Amino acid sequence: MVMVYQNLTQEELDAEYNNLKKVTDSAEHIQWYTQTSEDYRQTVICELDVAYGVSEMERLDIFFPNGKLKGKNRPVHLFFHGGYWRALDKIDFSYVAKGFENSDAICIVVNYDLVPNVNMDELVDQCRQSLLWTWHHIEEYGGDKNNISLSGHSAGGHLVAMMMATDWPKLDHHCPVDLIKAGVSISGLFDLEPIRLCFLNDTLGLDEKMAANNSPLCLTNRSCGELINYYGDLEGVEYRSQSDRLAEKWSRMISVGLEGHNHFTLMHDMYKPDSLLSMKLQQQLGITKP
Repeated sequence: MVMVYQNLTQEELDAEYNNLKKVTDSAEHIQWYTQTSEDYRQTVICELDVAYGVSEMERLDIFFPNGKLKGKNRPVHLFFHGGYWRALDKIDFSYVAKGFENSDAICIVVNYDLVPNVNMDELVDQCRQSLLWTWHHIEEYGGDKNNISLSGHSAGGHLVAMMMATDWPKLDHHCPVDLIKAGVSISGLFDLEPIRLCFLNDTLGLDEKMAANNSPLCLTNRSCGELINYYGDLEGVEYRSQSDRLAEKWSRMISVGLEGHNHFTLMHDMYKPDSLLSMKLQQQLGITKP
């Protein structure tokens, strides 16, 4: 029996990261994300498809709290969607803004080009550009550029950690080291080596160098802020392992399991301002009610 990663065979490794097969009603959850987001966009004040880069996918949606467009110095929160870097879209996750509607935060849902249209290096760089755009322009929308936080699900959780590992002054000398004040990852991925070795790499095309360069586990938290990763206790051992291993390396990182949740049910709680996840998230990010 050949082990391809630690003590896992190819079949076992593929199974650990195949969430669509692991959760038999995964398609229903994703449909709920999409439909709930479509319905939510009809009820709130928002600005959609704001360009932060040159490609059609480099767009973001801005949602204003409590239906109020006017205001200033509001906390700013960016959400990065999942989909294993190769699927889904920001329009599937508009609903996460509802989880912040009791606060005074502006919520931004970010889009980015998907693999294989871009590679992982380019995808991560696009997400960095969305942060740079936010820091330079969010005051025009009433946001406080000095109070930016992040969250993301699955691959989006990986992107949150990558943003927190970014040397912002090196990219833009106008930006502070602590551009990101805090981050929350939900079922995040922090080591791309097992991803490189499993079925997902048929699409992602990672080599050893690209996997290492885009693995938060190989990097340092430069943001000065704390990262919390929440994972469901019904997820596979690899998701918990990834979270726990990053918590061992990053001094400002906490790994937390939430009882009774799988990879997809966790995201339903983002729609509920009074859910345990939403309340913990707002507390961690320092987002307060107006």
